[in-house]
Amino acid sequence: METAQRPVATPLDAPAIRRQFPILADPDLVYLDSAASSQKPLAVLEAMERYYREDYANVHRGVYRLAERSTEAYDEARRAVARFFNVPSTTQVIFTRNTTEAIKLVAHSWGSTNLRSGDIIVLSEMEHHSNLVPWQLAATRTGARLEFIGLTPDGQLSLDDLDEHLATGRVRLVSLCHVSNMLGTINPVEEITRRAHDRGALVMLDGAQAAPHLPVDLSTLDVDFYAASAHKMCGPMGVGMLYGRLELLEAMPPFLGGGDMIRTVGWRESTWADLPSKFEAGTPSVADAVGFGAACEFLSSLSMSAVREHEIELTRYLYHQLIELPEVEVYGPVPECRSGAVSFNMGDVHPHDVASILDESGVCVRAGHHCTQPLHDKLGLAASVRASVYVYNTVDDVDRLIEALHRVRSVFA
Repeated sequence: METAQRPVATPLDAPAIRRQFPILADPDLVYLDSAASSQKPLAVLEAMERYYREDYANVHRGVYRLAERSTEAYDEARRAVARFFNVPSTTQVIFTRNTTEAIKLVAHSWGSTNLRSGDIIVLSEMEHHSNLVPWQLAATRTGARLEFIGLTPDGQLSLDDLDEHLATGRVRLVSLCHVSNMLGTINPVEEITRRAHDRGALVMLDGAQAAPHLPVDLSTLDVDFYAASAHKMCGPMGVGMLYGRLELLEAMPPFLGGGDMIRTVGWRESTWADLPSKFEAGTPSVADAVGFGAACEFLSSLSMSAVREHEIELTRYLYHQLIELPEVEVYGPVPECRSGAVSFNMGDVHPHDVASILDESGVCVRAGHHCTQPLHDKLGLAASVRASVYVYNTVDDVDRLIEALHRVRSVFA
């Protein structure tokens, strides 16, 4: 068994980064639940407060200067998100409430007009409920059916399964997670996209767990749809994004009806605004969008390549420390093939008991099925414990976790 080596340094100065997060000023707090939601730096908090204090007004409606400043703040947030993901045009960035709503938008708008009885939607066995339930509803509504890419023993996707599904000639869409929120697996999305496109299928990626941790360049990734959430990227809850290929978004009907998404309204029919407004009905959450833009700028200032290298080092240390503990079983691939989320179980100790005792030591982890109930069923698990690292975590945080897990063992010995 490989021995866990304590990293000497990583590309990020995590202690200095940690000082930019007010909630982490508590030295007793070890936050290892960023896969659920990340903490927020001052840059994001101050941008949102500044908007409310200095620029607040409804957007796209007023001709007075305050309303114009508010609209500009909203538009600049969209430009910041587009820059972060390297999207060619801001018209391809749709603000949504979260990843779930972005996927639901595609499932409803694209799915209702393009899926027919007998068509196949290919998902994977590691999907978050957000990329499973919307397609279940779409399949029920249209008569399409769901098929799944299975897993290899080390928690990676079986591309042979993908090829078998594509060989039917009935696959209209492949929708899967870029990174698994439970196994941490980083999927080979470039190869999957190439194979799907060669067979005439579209590709959608759930990027909720990838966007905070990996460089994502949508100008070269060649996917048709991509979704992400701000709150996992140091931004606020309540806002996310959908990227779509321009010709697809232009052809899709609106998802929600109401103000701001219309061009003209009559008694019995209406016409729609240009992108992205067509998919953004009603008053938007402008402050949250501003926070999203600030979060993108914050992460860009760190360099996403450095973020990835930092997490590789920290995850490698966490992974090997865990597998050296008696009775601990870790799920998913080796550290080099995964993100900073590591799920595990500790013998017969229930994950909720593990998490409760860790909390007594100030260590925050997730316990449950992590919105991947079918995956847990496949693995024969009722639940698991998940520790996840991010830019503000250090080797000392991992050591605190391991120390607290020794206490769990002593309690249940």
